Amino acid sequence: MHVLFLHNNFPAQYRHVARHLAADKANKVVFASHRVPEKIPGVINMQFNPHRTGKSETHHYLRNFENAVINGQSVFRLCIKLKNQGFSPDIICSHSGWGNSLYVKDVFPKARLLSYFEWYYHAHGADADFLKDSNIGFDDAGRIRTKNAALLMDLAACDWGQVPTQFQLSQIPDVFHGKLSRLHDGVDTDFFKPNPDASKIIGNLDLSDAAEILTYATRGMEPYRGFPEFMRAAALLMKKRPNLHVVVVGEDRVAYGKKLPDGDGWGKRMREELQPDPDRLHFTGHLSYGEYVNILQISTVQAYLTVPFVLSWSLIESLSCGALIVASDTAPVQEVVTTGKNGFLADFFDHQAFAEKIETVLDTAPDLDHIRVAARQTVLDSYAHKDLLPRQLQLIHDVAAGRIPPGEKSALPDPE
Repeated sequence: MHVLFLHNNFPAQYRHVARHLAADKANKVVFASHRVPEKIPGVINMQFNPHRTGKSETHHYLRNFENAVINGQSVFRLCIKLKNQGFSPDIICSHSGWGNSLYVKDVFPKARLLSYFEWYYHAHGADADFLKDSNIGFDDAGRIRTKNAALLMDLAACDWGQVPTQFQLSQIPDVFHGKLSRLHDGVDTDFFKPNPDASKIIGNLDLSDAAEILTYATRGMEPYRGFPEFMRAAALLMKKRPNLHVVVVGEDRVAYGKKLPDGDGWGKRMREELQPDPDRLHFTGHLSYGEYVNILQISTVQAYLTVPFVLSWSLIESLSCGALIVASDTAPVQEVVTTGKNGFLADFFDHQAFAEKIETVLDTAPDLDHIRVAARQTVLDSYAHKDLLPRQLQLIHDVAAGRIPPGEKSALPDPE
């Protein structure tokens, strides 16, 4: 089987399936992306780079779509090159939204297209108008609706699609659900696992004397992931609990949502506003996977907040480590966490209530081993990579063969 993977970033969601397919010498696997920071044995890496970005004079509703078209053109040119080299894919697996797969079927009309759909935009009722300063007007609503243009082209053109969670599936119009599988990427539960003997020394960070450790881990620091609310809750707790250390994993940048107008990061802004004890507040920056899992394993409480948006892998990874989770009571989290069963939920907007919930968990942590066990069991039951990888591979084989994938919508249990 010849497989072409398309994703701006390598290898992202396709890490494990690409590695597995490439291990079979009968397959030929090509992965096209903007950059190649690492190698996977047997995978042929290709790079595509848009020749320009969208122009400022383009109608602001259409700037995202113009960038998608330009991205799609760069992939189109790469596909022509591959075709001239004799490569013809049986299936193309592409992350949708950036325009990568807009024109691939014009080059490879016989190839099946399996699209990975992460987010369908809505002006109201999801992420865009959730934060209190959103102020979504008619102009914003039009712009946000138009952001779906490239994704809608993929929904129409793909032979099948994959969506990781029920909440994310629910955002896509019902008319397309008949060609979509609800199937999570899964996490490596042999790597993300509890370790009571995990070291409290991570790089230059020595937490050996920390009696309590509150952690927060996302790619960036932004309101979409509740960073300001977390910091206000953490500042309250640090004043009340002199032995509490707070560890923030990630980079001081905005990965989702609007950036600050003055160019500052939210990490800097919140430290200036709250003036927390610098000896007990630790910003780690980007960590290796080994260091990251170490942080999760030594955490007393792990906080996770998100607006109604794409669910972070970090929540599933934390649960897999048996962390005590205090998370925002928002729809994507409710699909995974049941308060009092495998974690605890609190109001996204009420940082005082969030702090109180964390404090209760800190006070009772020695008595909450059953919550830790249930957290990990949630992942073992529904999000374990070892169980989901065979389903992902079967999905690829089914779509490549032109078969309607049987029963993939039940790959995850319906939320309670």
